[in-house]
This record gives sequence, C-alpha cells and structure tokens, in this order.
Amino acid sequence: MATALQADQPPLSLLDELPDHVVVRFAGDSGDGMQLTGGQFTISTALAGNDLATFPDFPAEIRAPQGTLFGVSAFQIHFGSSRIDTAGDQPDVLVAMNPAALKVNLKDLRLGGLIIADSGEFGERNLSKAGYDRNPLEDGSLAPYQLLAFDISRQTLEAVKEFGLGNKDALRCKNMWTLGLALWMFGRPRKPIIDWLTKKFGPNELLRDANIAALNAGHAYGETAELSGPLKQFRLAPADVEPGFYRTVTGAEALSLGLVAGAKLAGLPMFFGGYPITPASALLHSLARLSEHGVTTFQAEDEIAAICSAIGASYAGSLGVTSSSGPGIALKTEAMGLAVMTELPLVIVNSQRGGPSTGLPTKTEQADLYQAVYGRNGDTPIPVIAARSPTDCFDAAIEACRLAIQFMTPVILLTDGYIANAAEPWRVPEMADYPPIPVTFHKEVPEAGHINPYARDPETLRRIWIKPGTPGLTHRIGGIEKSYDTGNIDYSPENHQKMTDTRKAKIDGIARFIPEQQVETGNTSGELVVVGWGSTYGPIRQAVEICRARGHDVAHIHIRHLWPFPANLGDLLRGYRRILVPEMNTGQLKTLLRDQYLVDAKPLSKVSGQPFRIAEIVAAIEGML
Repeated sequence: MATALQADQPPLSLLDELPDHVVVRFAGDSGDGMQLTGGQFTISTALAGNDLATFPDFPAEIRAPQGTLFGVSAFQIHFGSSRIDTAGDQPDVLVAMNPAALKVNLKDLRLGGLIIADSGEFGERNLSKAGYDRNPLEDGSLAPYQLLAFDISRQTLEAVKEFGLGNKDALRCKNMWTLGLALWMFGRPRKPIIDWLTKKFGPNELLRDANIAALNAGHAYGETAELSGPLKQFRLAPADVEPGFYRTVTGAEALSLGLVAGAKLAGLPMFFGGYPITPASALLHSLARLSEHGVTTFQAEDEIAAICSAIGASYAGSLGVTSSSGPGIALKTEAMGLAVMTELPLVIVNSQRGGPSTGLPTKTEQADLYQAVYGRNGDTPIPVIAARSPTDCFDAAIEACRLAIQFMTPVILLTDGYIANAAEPWRVPEMADYPPIPVTFHKEVPEAGHINPYARDPETLRRIWIKPGTPGLTHRIGGIEKSYDTGNIDYSPENHQKMTDTRKAKIDGIARFIPEQQVETGNTSGELVVVGWGSTYGPIRQAVEICRARGHDVAHIHIRHLWPFPANLGDLLRGYRRILVPEMNTGQLKTLLRDQYLVDAKPLSKVSGQPFRIAEIVAAIEGML
C-alpha cells in the first residue's frame, strides 16, 4: 500500500496553481532506464497533443557505481496546453527511484511538490551511499513536500513473476512499471508504448511480455489502489497549435534533417566526416540512417581526419560537413584554417559542452563563442551562427549550408548539449517554401593560359568552384598563400595583404546578405533589452514576458548570426538605456557587443552545466531596473 507520511498536507494543486502545464522529473540510477522512461513518456505526451520541452540530464560515467550520487540520471519534461519554451524551472512531480536520486534532485522540487519514491530501494546500504544518516521517507524531513512512498521494486517483481526471470532481469522492468503509473497519472494511453516494446524486443517474447506486464501493472496500480492524499489523475487539454503534420524531434535529429535539406536545396551530395564525442555523436548516428538521401557518413580515426575528409569532399564537389564538441573543435583548428585558405564550402557543427579540456562531457554550456569567432591562427574569419532550440536546428542548418555555398567558406554552427539532447514538437515544414540554394560549378576554359581558381564574384567576393577533372581546368589550391591574380603560390607582402583583406571583406560583407536583426518581444527602444543567443532563448522569452506583464519596460533580442552581426544590430542596441546579456559562459557575447558597438552591455553568467531558469533572469531584469 502507498504511504502518505504528511496526512495534513493540502492536496497537490497542480490544476489550481499550474492550470495548463506541469513539470515532471524522473530520476534514478544510471542503469534504471530513466532516459528511456522519459523518452517514451515524451512520445505519449506528444501524441496527446500537448506542447512540451524536455531536458535529459545524465552523468558522464558509462556506468557509475550503483546507488551513488554521481551516478544519478534524470529526465525532465515540461508539458501543457499552452506554449512551452523551456523544460521548466522546478519539477512539480519528482519520481525518485533510490535515495541518491532523491538527494540530488530534491533541492529543485518546488515546495508542495509531489515525491513518488521507491521505498524498496531505501535500505541501509543505499542510504549510506547517498549520505543519509536516517531514512528521509520516515524522519519527517520531507514535510514541505507531498510524499507517496511504496515498494516499486516489489510491485515489479510481483508483476513479472510468471515469466520466470531472475531477480536482476526482473528489476530491469521497474522503469516500465513506473512509466505505467505515470501514464495513468496523466491520462496517457498505453498502446503506443506497447507497440514500441513489441517492436523493440521483436522475437524475444519473454522480455517483451515481461515489460508489457510491468507497464500494465503500474497503470493498474494507479487505477485501483486506495491511494491516499497526493496521487491524483490529471488531464491537460491539447495545446492550441497551428494545424499541420507534427513530430517530436531532438536537436540532433532536427539538425541532421536540416543539413540534408540544405544539401537537397543546393542539389549536392552531402559528405559527413565525424569522430565520436559527447554530445555531438548523436548527429553522426542520425545522419548514418539517412544514406538513401544522398548522405555519405564516415567515422574517421580522429578529429583531424574527420574534418580533412570533409574538406576533400567539398573540393570534389560535395557539401562537406563535420561535427564535434569543444575539445574536438580545438583539434580541428588547423584544418579549419586550411578550409579558409582554400575557400571551400564546409559546415562545422559544434555541440558545446562544459569545459575547458574534458570538462563536463554530458552537461551544457555556451563557452565556445570565443573559440568560434577567434580561435585560429592568423587572420582566419569564419561566419558563426547559432540555433536557439531543438526544432530551430533545422532552419539553422539550412542557413549554414546557404552561407557556406553562397560565399565559398567554412561556417560554424553552434548548438549545445541541451539543444542536442532535448526534444520538442516540430511542425514539419513544406520544403517548397524554402528557396533553392544556387550552385554553379565553373566550366569555362580560359582562351589563353591557365585558370585562376581564385577568380571572384565582384559582389560577394566568393571564388569560383571547379570540380577536379573538369576538362581544361586543371588547378591547384592549398594552405600556402596564393596569388590574387593567378592562383599560383605567392609569398609577396603586397599579395598577402591583398588576400588577407579580401578574405576578411568577403566575410564582413555577409552582413549585407543576412536578415536585419528583429526584436523578439517588446519595443525597438526603451529602458532595458535582454540580448541572448543559442539555447537561452526559451528562458529569456518567458522572463521578458513575465516582466512586461508586471509593467516593466523590457525587450528581448535574440541573435542568430553571431559573426558577422546583422548590419542594423548596433543601431538597435543603442536605442536602449541598459543591455543585459544572459549566457552560459563568463560573458563572451557581452564582450563581442562591447567591442563591436561600444555599448555598456552587462553580463548574467551561469556555468553550472545547467540551463538558465526563468526566475534567474527575471531577478536579474528587476535588479537592473
């Protein structure tokens, strides 16, 4: 039976206090299947028509010691019937599968929130591993919350007893039992999960049927048990969204589809050269499943080989793409200079993580902006753009492809660990709405002499693109400086000055071909503007709307094109008395804005490995005002 320790607590008033949205966090050992549980609950939530945003948060260790604090894995989902922009500041419901999960995540749970705990895991050994002297389920320390504690482990063993599984294999079904309870709690159908289990386990009927039995048992527990106090069933109405065909995507999935779409819009085959690294590996995995769309994926022996293979593919007439995270981008730096010198189209994706060095492999950060804009030897200008959300990765990837091809240049596309792993509903666009990306391979043979591969378009300064083997157009490009007039090797001071100035002017000139900066929320001038980039979009948007509702004169600008900046950005920023820049680093965009526009931008820095909370930005806004 369930145990509600605080009988005099008020019922969980989700429907009163949060009329159209709820935040749920599943937390347990890194072997408890919390990511899988959260992922399947996300699918069921999307099928129910709710808007949603997720935040998978897992340790860097492949398998940390069971029951330890640093082995806790969590999955948070924020869903509702209104627009959802973030994974939520504080969980309303915390599902804790062991003491360590409770200890790590309790500080985030809102006061009065609901804890669902597996009391079967709160034995002396697990309590000791988590640093508890006493059992928190019994000592009254959870009085500020509502507690529902019952033996999920025993319930699971009972549910799958008929299948004759060993104790270890039987307990692996705990996550399905927990998922079944969550599906009941929020009125979700079980059929999509049952269909998924049937497909996942295929001919292994024993494991399939055991997991389905655990799922059904958890659901039935919610339906039939005499649960006192806090456990209720909640139903949220579907979100009012634009009609269309929707699917749930992670940032990595949307990014892979956007890259393929960009290559298709250009009529080019795509080559991806990558090397496994967290959190960028998901892009390689996703693209490897899209070979029927003209995608070649190559897992290289190291980061240098990965980018060099992509450069070679671009030289041969494909769209070259490579990807990594901060440490791997550092290893690619010399080859990025080669791509700048050869002026070949190349998309470089950086899924940022906490640094420096190995840093926080599975935690998010935005600390590679300096690296993207400045981090190469010599004067090596590269355009930099950033995606703002998982679904925005699709359009950001197409834009990166467009700039790379239109200007014959490498382009850096910044995402981060949060964007790569998080999921949200995506309205699948009509590709007819996207303009094609024009590509012209030079085929005209000069009447005399040899072709100059660095002959340029006078408007964009892009050089011509010649496929190797084109009759009469034998040419040479490479990392050694070439003559502006002939394309031959030329070390002369005058030529190097001219080529350096030309490469810079080409990238600076991109500002004339990108959209003007828009204001996301608020007026085009006023007391305060909050300027962000990348995955801070959701919390900034919500914080600004809250502050405007309180009567504050505040606006929101979110920058996609980080280098070069949009042509009107400086004038726009000067229209505000104060500028606040929240970012998950120690103030890198703030420094760029001060440098380029001499504005007194103030930083709001966070480098904890966690995304901003809305409340943190609201407090900073009101503090400045």
